[in-house]
Amino acid sequence: MTAMDLRHLRYFTCVAEELHFGRAALRLGISQPPLSQQIRALEVELGVQLLERTSRRVRLTEAGRQFLPEARATMAQADQAARTARLAHRGDVGRLRLGFSTSVPFIPRVVDALSRFRQAYPQVSLELDELPRDEQLSRLERGLLDVAILRTFSKPDLPANMRSLRIQLEGVMLAMRQDHPLAQRTDALTLEDVRGEPMIMFGASNGAGLNERLLEQCQVLGFEPNVAIETASFATLLGLTAAGLGVTILSRSLMRLNVDTLAFRPLEVPFTSELLMLHMDAPSPSTNNFRGMIAEPQ
Repeated sequence: MTAMDLRHLRYFTCVAEELHFGRAALRLGISQPPLSQQIRALEVELGVQLLERTSRRVRLTEAGRQFLPEARATMAQADQAARTARLAHRGDVGRLRLGFSTSVPFIPRVVDALSRFRQAYPQVSLELDELPRDEQLSRLERGLLDVAILRTFSKPDLPANMRSLRIQLEGVMLAMRQDHPLAQRTDALTLEDVRGEPMIMFGASNGAGLNERLLEQCQVLGFEPNVAIETASFATLLGLTAAGLGVTILSRSLMRLNVDTLAFRPLEVPFTSELLMLHMDAPSPSTNNFRGMIAEPQ
């Protein structure tokens, strides 16, 4: 429906409510002759008479009575459509499809941003998927995700139209059962200290590049890491480590995890853990709003 059509409906509705062209014209802020012309133009367009006019009164025809609620509903729907468009432009409605790596829900900065986003934009549908790094990148590039939050130990090769925001950069630590001999050490550990130790690691598809960096650095030192168990689950990795089946390497921010029987010690290695937020060029308003929240200094 064109803007002119909506104006016709507004004029007709006002006359139908006032049943007086003079009062309707005053309410609409126009003169009476143009108002009468617009009503006649609407009747010509519809091919029906909506109003009976005499020198003494104006009243609705049967067609006019039936048309009035439909005209009001159409104007209300147009108003709602305009409101929805304005809300979507601001990111107040819509959806945010977010992929994340397995340890991300334990990162306070991310969790805090998600909580504040939910409170600030309750009408935005928040769709969350735990996914390996490469799957996040693939879905993001194919338009199946709006945002990816991933941990990486080696900078991913990003397409030219993908943007990244560093959330945090940090070192790593060694996690082990509290009665493990390395747990009694007070100094920083090195990879030499884990030579021969059974290690519990994420599978390569979930490891964010850690497996490759670990292998590379251990080979520089002249040994192969003893990867005893590979798992796709963060909970399984922590549980098996707490059970004493091996040691594992985690980002230092995860030291705040309160897991019974686990001990954490700093591990000196020549690489770091980087947490990134990724999105494509021309992000949605909801994506921009979330980026703004997660980028706020802590």
